[in-house]
Amino acid sequence: MTRIAVAATAPFGADVLERLLDRHDVVALLTRPDAPRGRGRRLAAPPAKEVALEAGVPVLQPDRLTDAVMIDADAVVVAAYGLLIPERLLGRGLWLNVHPSLLPRWRGAAPVERAIIAGDRETGVTIHRTVKELDAGPVAAQRAFGIGDDDDAGVVFARAAELAAELLDAVLAGPAFEAQSDDGVTYAEKITAADRELDFSLPADAVHNRVRALSPHIGARGVIDGHPLIVWRTRVVDGRLELLDVQPEGRRRMTYEEFLRGAR
Repeated sequence: MTRIAVAATAPFGADVLERLLDRHDVVALLTRPDAPRGRGRRLAAPPAKEVALEAGVPVLQPDRLTDAVMIDADAVVVAAYGLLIPERLLGRGLWLNVHPSLLPRWRGAAPVERAIIAGDRETGVTIHRTVKELDAGPVAAQRAFGIGDDDDAGVVFARAAELAAELLDAVLAGPAFEAQSDDGVTYAEKITAADRELDFSLPADAVHNRVRALSPHIGARGVIDGHPLIVWRTRVVDGRLELLDVQPEGRRRMTYEEFLRGAR
């Protein structure tokens, strides 16, 4: 087993970490500090930290990375970490970034969401050397997989995490890199509040894509018959959008049929 550290914070990084625990000797987790979460804004651990603690993996939580951060590992796997890694640290050893897209398409913060919103029929995972420039490092491995018409971001993230663990087995055994192409570069900007708003005047496929891109982790928002709702699941039948799962303000998630019965 290769001795690795993992730099991860978000649920995707936590999933990658969990899959690597059975395949490699994970000696440390580097993650962001605990932060307020939920309605009560109580201090909570990042998802990756919860996985690490359950597995008995030591956790480091600096609010920023400096030369004082020492990691004794053969490589550091970065997956949805969220903090800038200084060049000095990158120069000390092998840092590998797990990016859930077919780079150079969808460099940036929200590659899965942007791919689904754009209606991409496939995406994938790229393992590349972490460099100063955003997701621009030389590529060690890359593999594609399809996106189904009704796949949401949760499904795509799970497939990406599984594939990442497989690709990392070979990369960690003997990394070899090829320069990343400058052709076809696109950027996956962070999801904003405006991105969550649904415009029902758009074609059904466009609305459906936005809903599934933001489910099950964020949620798209729309107003239906005067009621503001979070829309979690839809489908397109004969060119028409059908609402399946929604969540009224201050209430639980429910089927659209349940909502209609309660709204009458």
